[in-house]
Amino acid sequence: MEYSLATYFLLFMVYAVAGWIMEVTCKSIEAKKFINRGFMIGPYCPIYGWGAIFITILLHRYTDDWIALFFMSVITCGILEYLTSYVMEKLFHARWWDYSRRKYNINGRVCLETLIPFGILGLAVMYVTNPLILAGFAKVSEHTLNIVAIVLFIVFSIDGLVSLVVVSNVRSTSTKLNKEDAGKTMDNTEEMTAKVKEALRKKSILHRRLVNAYPDLQTILKKKKEEIRQKTEAIKEDIKNKTKR
Repeated sequence: MEYSLATYFLLFMVYAVAGWIMEVTCKSIEAKKFINRGFMIGPYCPIYGWGAIFITILLHRYTDDWIALFFMSVITCGILEYLTSYVMEKLFHARWWDYSRRKYNINGRVCLETLIPFGILGLAVMYVTNPLILAGFAKVSEHTLNIVAIVLFIVFSIDGLVSLVVVSNVRSTSTKLNKEDAGKTMDNTEEMTAKVKEALRKKSILHRRLVNAYPDLQTILKKKKEEIRQKTEAIKEDIKNKTKR
């Protein structure tokens, strides 16, 4: 299955928007208010777009066996979600979702409760939505598809740059507050997370949207604080031993 770059990008955008709609619907119902999910400003969640593209390119060989396709979709999307969580945590010193309290989870990054829907979505992508979407694309001229793809790519790229600056503020704000609190008695991840959220809400509407989109956001400072505390205790112990001498 080989298509033009424009076709793959438009397919990516369709599923990114569909993923955003699904996320917003589920989270809004859960919170009983509208929540604009996703890291980006626009109505799309790229992780769903990437998941659909990976399934389309890598798993088409399994379309003759729906059971194999189901499990391969679970594995493919599970790896994608795990790596996304890991990379985002390392880049921005924050955990954006945490499944630690759910059964059968792996380091809180993925869990059985979300992996099974991935398998179902994989079946839907290959057997239902892809044929419909690609058939629709086939009715449009290649020139038109290219123009639409270029325009959307420009909008998406600008959004990505702005959103990256906004998300990066989570790390910079955490680092700043952590330095300001150095030497103080506060050594609580939840308390620091609350302070980071409060500081972000004061920055701009885009920062407030990000905090509202990820209410479970938690800054990763505990390990660093623990290391500082251990060094402090070691210094105190060393001084105490020298005093006894």
